[in-house]
Amino acid sequence: MDMKRQLVKAATSSGENYEESQGSPTKPNVKTKIGISLKEMREANYFLRIFNHLKIGDLKQCEYLVKESSELKLILASIMNKL
Repeated sequence: MDMKRQLVKAATSSGENYEESQGSPTKPNVKTKIGISLKEMREANYFLRIFNHLKIGDLKQCEYLVKESSELKLILASIMNKL
């Protein structure tokens, strides 16, 4: 499968699962959705790092997105630890 498509799927899935977690009726359900969101953000970050390493696309934008997705991973991991 095309890596760009994989990146889009992982990034949007992360956001989707985070949004779903906000409306979850139980704490275990919230934790499950946040866990999925973290897993997908890790995948998105992985693809962004590959693109950055291979110098695919706009390098400044890619570096920015790698940093942002790394920060989102830390935020999601912190939420998971608090749950």
